Amino acid sequence: MLLLTASHIYTTDILRFMRIYAYTSYRIKMASCLKKVVFLLLLSSLAAQQHLCAADPTDGFTRVQFTDQNRKLQKPYDKAPEDRYSKVDGVEKFWIYTNDKPFKEGSPTRPRTEIRITGHDYTSGVWQFEGNFFVPQGTSGAIIMQIFGAANEATTLQLRVINGDLKYYGNNVVAANIYSRWVRLNVIHNVGAGEVTIFIDGDQKLVVNDHGGATFYFKYGVYGALSGSSNYMESRWKGIKLFKK
Repeated sequence: MLLLTASHIYTTDILRFMRIYAYTSYRIKMASCLKKVVFLLLLSSLAAQQHLCAADPTDGFTRVQFTDQNRKLQKPYDKAPEDRYSKVDGVEKFWIYTNDKPFKEGSPTRPRTEIRITGHDYTSGVWQFEGNFFVPQGTSGAIIMQIFGAANEATTLQLRVINGDLKYYGNNVVAANIYSRWVRLNVIHNVGAGEVTIFIDGDQKLVVNDHGGATFYFKYGVYGALSGSSNYMESRWKGIKLFKK
């Protein structure tokens, strides 16, 4: 009887120990999992804070004020402004057809409807253009933004829409699949450094050398300068701003 009781007690102790061990192991595993969850949440929070606190392209720049008097519309010379341009609720709409006339008689250039920003031509300093653009499905072979002026050619920058991608001239893809959505564009031209930096939706996408010293100015709209362009070309713009430092 005594031996049976002792055996029973011994077995009970073993079971109790196993339960304690299993419970302790469970607590250790749960604590480990909790640490991993806290660590992942911390990383996620830090990443979100870093994104929210990321520098804006306009940080350190001073806003340059300009009005409609600084916007010179260039359009096919035989068309009235309202035939190729509109502005409704702050949204400017530019459109052309590939067989339209150039902006002035005798010009060998292709059709365009563009705003040439006047009164803020520059030869030095660091200048920035900001705007939000929208290009509808089907527009291709169109230049929608330019920095005019260069040492030995016409422009320092052309941003072209080709088959739904925004390209630096016809080469580097700056942004893919831009059709039918609003895109924020920032372009910084550091004349002293001879450098142009392009941002899309606040993210730096491309840094390139400029094309030498000149008198520069910004243009935006739609210019069907490329062979093989679509018959109809359109871009819309809003929130145009200039900065410098």
